[in-house]
Amino acid sequence: MSFIKRYLIPRLIQYVIVTFLGLTAIFIFPRLLPVDPVKQQLTQYQTFGVYVSPEQQEEIIKTLKQLYGLEGTLWDQYIMFWKRFFSGNFGPSLSRFPTPVNQLIAMALPWTLGLLSVTTFLSWIIAVIAGGIVGYFRKKWMEAIDILIMIIRPIPYYITALIFLILFSYIFPIFPLGGGIGVGRTLSFNLQTILNIIKHATLPALTLLVVGIAWQFQSMKLIVQSIQTEDHVIYAKTAGVDEKNIVFSHIIKNAMLPMITQLGLQFGGIFSGALITEMVFTYPGIGQILYDAIMRADYNLIMGIMCISVVAVTTSVLFLDLIYPFFDPRVRYR
Repeated sequence: MSFIKRYLIPRLIQYVIVTFLGLTAIFIFPRLLPVDPVKQQLTQYQTFGVYVSPEQQEEIIKTLKQLYGLEGTLWDQYIMFWKRFFSGNFGPSLSRFPTPVNQLIAMALPWTLGLLSVTTFLSWIIAVIAGGIVGYFRKKWMEAIDILIMIIRPIPYYITALIFLILFSYIFPIFPLGGGIGVGRTLSFNLQTILNIIKHATLPALTLLVVGIAWQFQSMKLIVQSIQTEDHVIYAKTAGVDEKNIVFSHIIKNAMLPMITQLGLQFGGIFSGALITEMVFTYPGIGQILYDAIMRADYNLIMGIMCISVVAVTTSVLFLDLIYPFFDPRVRYR
């Protein structure tokens, strides 16, 4: 009962407050920008040579304000924002009118979740095991792995992605340049479609794995080297405990606690990681439609994606807080 009162309930309250503040920030910050989405939309019409009479212009402005949720006072707009959020209706996409924002997100979200969740989880497992072993044993042949990781880690992701594209799409045309399923193909559940999806996802997934492993490997190695000097490890060695048991039961198990925190934050930040990944490989996920929305001033689509992103991050952190006591029993008694 004390766990619920002292740990669970405060975390749930914190989750609600942080989510509320994050969504409120999404409402406020775009309205502080000097760009008016309604005037920008009218400017685009005029750029294409479309003549709009003053009477039509007033009607268009009224319609666009209604679509963008910009009618009335700032308080009216804030109430409308929450109504849209709780109803899950962010209106139509202005750049792909009249397709609803919800439909576009629903089409793109599975691609992003499938690619980034799998690569995030795999890179974490590989980095934890490899970093733990290299950090503890520090054999001579392992130094080559450490040097390779030190070379890869500072390279920006987009440079790594371009190197992979040049190597495996131009010089050795093994994988396609971009896309998610292939030109002219429709999404269906058959072997050929699944193989095409895997083929198109392999190159961006491989890039994400390499970068993710390099980043987390060094973190795990440094944590292991720090734990290795602690008293309980030295005592286990002097007591004659088997070395493999020391590594996996005492060192890696304790080193995993901060790495679990990193994993939770990474899952929450999937939407931010999707932008660069999907831009480079033109992958049909959330990052790609967010880039298109920003470039084409699609206010509704940007708001919809950012709201989902905030909820995903805060929910991921909440889930991490709730499962953390199972990995670290000390939390249950604080």
